[in-house]
Amino acid sequence: MGSGHGHGGSHGHDHAHGVTGDSDKKWLSIALVLIVGFMSVEVVIGVVAESLALISDAAHMLTDAVAIVLALAAMRIAKRPPRGSYTYGLKRVEILSAQVNGLSLILLGGWLTVEAVERLIDPPEVKGGLMLATALAGIAVNVAATWCISRANRSSLNVEGAYQHILNDLFAFIGTAVAALVVLTTGFARADGIATLVVVALMFKAGYGLLRDSGRIFLEAAPAHVEPDRLGERLAAEPGIREIHDLHVWQIASAEIALSAHVLVEPGGDCHAVRRGLEELLRRDFGITHTTLQVDHRPEALLQIGGRDRVPGAVAHRADPRGPVHLDGSCDHVAGPLDHEDEPRGHGTVRALRP
Repeated sequence: MGSGHGHGGSHGHDHAHGVTGDSDKKWLSIALVLIVGFMSVEVVIGVVAESLALISDAAHMLTDAVAIVLALAAMRIAKRPPRGSYTYGLKRVEILSAQVNGLSLILLGGWLTVEAVERLIDPPEVKGGLMLATALAGIAVNVAATWCISRANRSSLNVEGAYQHILNDLFAFIGTAVAALVVLTTGFARADGIATLVVVALMFKAGYGLLRDSGRIFLEAAPAHVEPDRLGERLAAEPGIREIHDLHVWQIASAEIALSAHVLVEPGGDCHAVRRGLEELLRRDFGITHTTLQVDHRPEALLQIGGRDRVPGAVAHRADPRGPVHLDGSCDHVAGPLDHEDEPRGHGTVRALRP
């Protein structure tokens, strides 16, 4: 971080993240062949049978195939080591592909919604027997594809997204089969349009989930399972620690969490032992292994004219705090907003842990 804080700056890393093994590529490739092969057949049958439900299923399978292709490409690109201005490498390529996949689901869903509503208003004749046979075959293919992807490492947002898409597609084929049975037994042709709307709902759900999760990573939000305030309080409660500030926790990629913080320990404390203890705590209790901790001694408080206790160097550390400042309750002085600056910027929340 800044210069002049040389006691305990350290990095802890664990780079065994993501999906990069040859076995994962094999399972994804098998699933891709199954999906693309059946999708091509389904488009032809859907046109012949005049079934929008089958065509919508094929469109959904297209997004599944795109998700798998992007996941395979992202795995290859993400393996490139950090270099030049890409200090984290290209790990976030998988997040880009997840956003493209999520957006394509929503766009396809919008188009199919319009088509489904038109068919509900003026339903064409649907060949229920051909529709049923194709849907049953689709169930079998999607069961096989889902099993293949479940064998891969699903910690990647791409792989998990592809898995969820194919699983949702399986449910869509089940809905299509039910609609075909309705058409065959009752002649109710609008069942095809209703089944399409069910597929659309699944597409919107999957697309929204991918956009939400990938958007959080691009905005460098904390992972959903980590609450920064509670994390800061936990760190500040460790023995020998007097203050935690400039605490940031974010995701580099879907399976790689990073954390940085400025830690002030009690005067005379062992900065290196504190750093090692915090790294172990973060690894054990929060699963965070990519850490950058700057550890310094907290200077003794001095009495200044005007009756205010100030900490020499505090302005240099916290002139513009980025996020809450977490203090151990045993500190000689609990900083308030005026200790940061007369008009603090950002969030100047202060938490005393032990009264």
